[in-house]
Amino acid sequence: MRIRPILSVLGFLLVIVSLAMLTALFFSFHYDEDFRPLLFSGLITFAVGILLMRSFRRVEPEEGLGIREGFAIVTFGWVIAPVFGCLPFILSGAIPSFTDAYFEALSGFTTAGASILRDVEAMPKGELYWRCLTQWLGGLGIIVMALAILPLLGVGGMQLFKAEVAGPTKDKLTPRVAETARLLWGVYVLVTAAEVMMLMVGGVSFYDALCHSFTTIATGGFSTKNASIASFNSAYVDGVVTLFMFVGATNFALHFSALKGGVKGYFRDNEWMFFTVSFLVAVAIMTLVVAPSSYEGDYPAAFRYVAFNLMSVMSTTGYATADFALWAPMAQAALLFLMFPGGCAGSTSGGMKSIRVLLLLKTAMNELKKLIHPKAVVPMRYNGRVVDQEVLMTIAGFIILFLVTFSTATIILTLTGLDIVSSMSGVVACMSTVGPGLGAVGPMANYADLSDLAKWTLSVCMLVGRLELFTVFVLFSKSFWKS
Repeated sequence: MRIRPILSVLGFLLVIVSLAMLTALFFSFHYDEDFRPLLFSGLITFAVGILLMRSFRRVEPEEGLGIREGFAIVTFGWVIAPVFGCLPFILSGAIPSFTDAYFEALSGFTTAGASILRDVEAMPKGELYWRCLTQWLGGLGIIVMALAILPLLGVGGMQLFKAEVAGPTKDKLTPRVAETARLLWGVYVLVTAAEVMMLMVGGVSFYDALCHSFTTIATGGFSTKNASIASFNSAYVDGVVTLFMFVGATNFALHFSALKGGVKGYFRDNEWMFFTVSFLVAVAIMTLVVAPSSYEGDYPAAFRYVAFNLMSVMSTTGYATADFALWAPMAQAALLFLMFPGGCAGSTSGGMKSIRVLLLLKTAMNELKKLIHPKAVVPMRYNGRVVDQEVLMTIAGFIILFLVTFSTATIILTLTGLDIVSSMSGVVACMSTVGPGLGAVGPMANYADLSDLAKWTLSVCMLVGRLELFTVFVLFSKSFWKS
């Protein structure tokens, strides 16, 4: 393990975080707020970042980045960024507890959307902007990691994703990664700007449109309103946000290809079709289930709220326009299970990723065919290509690790006194970066009343879930640290 290049890159990351944090000063000045917490936090973060960069900038050629350094940078980057990202909340007194402040900041950078804030609107506008911006930065960081870094590191299923998707995903961890990042920045900024304009057309202020666009495209779910998107009470706004949650949950390499004229690429991608059809079928069934019991037979209203909240869960965004904890038990159970798959690989969504679920289902179907025809050779295909057995084994290992982590964290939460429904839904909501769960952590509640042990456990869940589990757990392997 070469420490110098790792610290140098982490220093560069902190400089980026500091510069982004300082942009929040504009809104502090505009709304005549105390700007010192943001200013001091930004300067502290910048100073530490520059110190790390200057202290470890002289790196010999043989000290370049390797696979081990890549894992360390990705993991420690997401651990350290919230340490400095939570400074404005602590210095302003908005969130005086370090545990709560770190939980909130980590939820931002991981785009989990789980919050401990009881009164969001009581926070200064500048800090609310920064809170939303952390999710936008985290969302882009996840895309860059998924498309440019994880394929090289061979993290569960991403090898296949790299080979199958046209566009920037074919680049290796070379100087072309910078080109990949620039292209992704362009697509990311473009879709964010498009949502801002569409929300403003619907009567949303520039400030709210910008903040909600940040958290929609990042599928993060932080809001500037206590009632989240429901505060706008607009079917148009619901529709726009639903559309862009879907955009955020889609493989960004497909967006890139579409901008170059390859719109048919969406329909040729097995994962995108699986995610889209699953959403449409689930909306149809759940509308029929909840309309009679929760909306007095008003099917158009039921469709509106089901479509929004279902996409919010499936994209792992975490917005809410209805208290789905009050829906029929069948609908609640469906929402709980739909928190696991998440969106598409290469998107800002969390969860297991639809590509893994799809390939597991294909594997199960192939096994059934082999039972009927024992001597038959049934190759696994994805987007017309045969899938390597190694990829399937990696995906199976990922699912097992996901379920073991889910079970362990759920047990820990129940030991803190939380009921089983709240524990299970809270863990899967944080691991899949959905945010709200059911019970005590439902869409109209938050994580404020949980114990510190529960909050730190869920913080670990957010981190490992967001970084594809293997990326974090590999650091605990003895062989990882051996020369």
